Amino acid sequence: MTEPDILSRKIKELTEWQRVAWRRVADPSVTDFERREIRNHIKESDEQLRYYLGIVTELGTASRVAAQLSAAEAAATLADVGLD
Repeated sequence: MTEPDILSRKIKELTEWQRVAWRRVADPSVTDFERREIRNHIKESDEQLRYYLGIVTELGTASRVAAQLSAAEAAATLADVGLD
């Protein structure tokens, strides 16, 4: 599995976990203590989620920069050969 695949899987797992956790917070049978604990865990998972989303953003930015550099290098090579 590649790094983007692993990150996508982790992001999907965290968002699904948060969705279930928020439903649990809304459950009237949950005690106030349990509700606080769930919210604390949601905050922790939110930090992880933001971290993973930041990595995905950086990887996307890096790949766009690499693609732009590759295009610029290709154009420079064509110019050197006289095919521009």
